[in-house]
Amino acid sequence: MFADSNYLSKAEQLDREDPLALFRERFTPPDPGLIYLDGNSLGRLPGHTADWLKEVVTAQWGKSLIRSWNEGWMDLPVRLGDKIARLIGAGPGEVLVCDATSVNLYKLVMAAMGYQEGRNRIISDELNFPSDLYILQGIIDQLGSGYELHLIRSRDGMCIDPDLVAAAIDDNTALLTFTHTYFKSSFVQDMAGITSLAHRKGAMVLWDLSHSVGSVPVDLKACKADLAIGCTYKYLNGGPGSTAFLYVRKDLQTKLQQPIWGWLGSRDPFQFGTQYEPADGISRFLVGTPPVLSMSAIEPALDLHLEAGITALRGKSIRQSAFLLEMYDDWLASLNFTLGSPRASERRGSHIVLRHREASAITRALIYPPADRVTVIPDFRTPDHIRLGIAPIYNSYKDIYTGMQRIREVVESEEYLKIP
Repeated sequence: MFADSNYLSKAEQLDREDPLALFRERFTPPDPGLIYLDGNSLGRLPGHTADWLKEVVTAQWGKSLIRSWNEGWMDLPVRLGDKIARLIGAGPGEVLVCDATSVNLYKLVMAAMGYQEGRNRIISDELNFPSDLYILQGIIDQLGSGYELHLIRSRDGMCIDPDLVAAAIDDNTALLTFTHTYFKSSFVQDMAGITSLAHRKGAMVLWDLSHSVGSVPVDLKACKADLAIGCTYKYLNGGPGSTAFLYVRKDLQTKLQQPIWGWLGSRDPFQFGTQYEPADGISRFLVGTPPVLSMSAIEPALDLHLEAGITALRGKSIRQSAFLLEMYDDWLASLNFTLGSPRASERRGSHIVLRHREASAITRALIYPPADRVTVIPDFRTPDHIRLGIAPIYNSYKDIYTGMQRIREVVESEEYLKIP
């Protein structure tokens, strides 16, 4: 296997100096022959999660049975929401863990459109996550004629320029909804600037934080953001398909009416009245019974992130990204790779995209190597994107060195040509 003693020594030195290095040991150890660089799609399993779920299943469900609803289960959406709030610059009672990301997007967009009566335009962009766009398309279809979804085009396929956003907003614009960190390129949008611009023109803004939360600092309160959604299974390590979250600024909560009138979103669910009255505060955005097992799995990882601190995690992510880009420039730029993410760290999240015309085959070669080679798991996105997700809470500098070393080897040896 190709090796570079200078970069290897640098990686080992950086790991020795890393103040967050011990957090790596608090996750379930992977196969020693595996380098995992896909934390931006599914985070690794925290070491305490399995034991905690066993406690929830055997003691809470198994012994306390239905009493557990009054002993903590019913509080899960708000309690977990308040923990996520501390990672995204929100206040207590402004974040709720519930439903799926797409369902939460539907709820908040419909609530915003009802509140912005007389305005009929939603603005998003062509680089947004497809599921978000599908939900928006469905909403426009449901609202009927007279409503419009306008998608801003990207000039470079990587970023959305603020001047194009400004030009798109008109007097009929009700809502702008953007991804904060873009799923393909890792471009980070200017949340404060765009929110301010929208507010000056009477529009609201909804942010998708799925690729930011747990890796990129977000300050919803300082930005005066209106609404936000996000998932918990990427950098937050909540588990596959774990419950999502939503944010509604405190002063908007009683002004917005969400479209799905479920029993837990009512003022007094256990009166079982036949006429819906929305609850006060953030709870009005609940719908049905919380999925206790899925939600319980989120908490151990949230506690780890709060202990590490989002500022420290972001600092390590930036340093690890710089190390990766150094090797990219030295090793891969001459092998027909191009960079698919912004170079400036302030405009980039915690994953880096390498583009290559054989990206699909290279990715498969990394995931399914010969028996004597290390396995590297990145992420492929069409048409030619290899996404390297750096999860600073558990990825080491040596992980990044080994991953980049293996990419170089696969291409230089033309090993990827053997992949069908």
